[in-house]
Amino acid sequence: MKVSVSILKEKDNIENVIKKINLTDADYIHIDVQNNTYTENYSFPVEDFKNINDYNTKKLDIHLMCTEPLDLIEDYSKLNPEYITFHIEAVNDPYKYIKLIKSYGIKVGIALNPETDVNKITEYLPYIDMVLVMSVTPGKGGQSFLDNTSYKMEELYNLKDRYNYIISADGGINDKTINIVNKYLDMVVSGSFITNNEDFQKQINLLK
Repeated sequence: MKVSVSILKEKDNIENVIKKINLTDADYIHIDVQNNTYTENYSFPVEDFKNINDYNTKKLDIHLMCTEPLDLIEDYSKLNPEYITFHIEAVNDPYKYIKLIKSYGIKVGIALNPETDVNKITEYLPYIDMVLVMSVTPGKGGQSFLDNTSYKMEELYNLKDRYNYIISADGGINDKTINIVNKYLDMVVSGSFITNNEDFQKQINLLK
């Protein structure tokens, strides 16, 4: 199981937290970008990360929780992330976003909200690299895992052989909820469960 560490609740301590993550075997740092268009919150403008390569050694996993974020893709592509993920519910032309992200040599993810069915993205599965299942309502850290989202993970798992994507889940992931979904997932996004503990590696081990 790969682990992407969310730093959403660490907005005032980004550099120090990332340096602590560097000392673990976490696979990615997950950056939730919000600009008060798709969610009610605002987090992580690209300026917050202009010097990130000076202190970060992990791959980046960028999650755009924004409405029609075309201009943001160019901005965040400069951070050289492995993934940029957009919400299917927040764009009018998903193919345009898939094409643009791939034009930068970056892998494409599509995020699904808890209420969104898998059939909303079926036609795009041949062209993307990751499906991010939101297991909480997007926009706020520290929420509890929604059990009824696991059926979507199972459905995506059963479709995987036809395509070339990984399945990730974001929201309320801890040492208990991981047992509900780990057989369906390739990666999990976890924030508070890891960063609220002094020993990041111990918490990551519980997920892996």
